[in-house]
Amino acid sequence: MARQSISFTKPNDEWLKNQVDNKEYSSKSELVNDLIRQARSQQVQIDWIRTKLERAENSGFTSDSKAQILKQSKNLLNG
Repeated sequence: MARQSISFTKPNDEWLKNQVDNKEYSSKSELVNDLIRQARSQQVQIDWIRTKLERAENSGFTSDSKAQILKQSKNLLNG
């Protein structure tokens, strides 16, 4: 695993320490890695929505109903 050295603002460092102190995570590294995984997952969802919007804009209309789009979005958000 690659080793990195990063700096945090005081409020962010205190928040990280609190998460570790509260036994939510065993270390700051574990927490930072989890936050990155969450951000990557969110990016997949954002890219999916962006693609759907671009297709809809380019075609003028989508054949999916509001309910179908909402259901697909919720399915993506819930994993």
